[in-house]
Amino acid sequence: MTDNRNLEQDTGTETGGGRSTPRQRAIEAYGSARDRVSDAGRRAGETLEEAPLIVLAAGLAAGAAIAALLPRTRTEGRLLRPVTDRARETARTAFAAAKDAGRGRLDELGLTKDKGSETVRSILEGARDAARASAQAAYGTVRKGE
Repeated sequence: MTDNRNLEQDTGTETGGGRSTPRQRAIEAYGSARDRVSDAGRRAGETLEEAPLIVLAAGLAAGAAIAALLPRTRTEGRLLRPVTDRARETARTAFAAAKDAGRGRLDELGLTKDKGSETVRSILEGARDAARASAQAAYGTVRKGE
């Protein structure tokens, strides 16, 4: 922040509890803002040194967000359509392959939808039974204390 002696000289008032003048408040606000900007710059520099890939990823994400907000021109649409169509088809094919591989592996392990539902039901019933037993034990303890 600012040095109180300089502040007193600039404003002609004491800072020890009296009412502050608009000039004094402006000086304090300027000092506070300067300190915050300085701290933010220092933290940004430290982040860049410690994790440059995170900073790069954040920059790419910000660029992609800005690009997504800008309207596409006819020329861009005409030139990029074949590339986007190919990318879309490749993504669909990759998703289908991953889905089939995952289902195949689950089948090999004997994990089916019915078995999964049965397992979840068993877990919920076990939790319900445990809660009931706990409540009965607590009730019995309180009842004995009466």
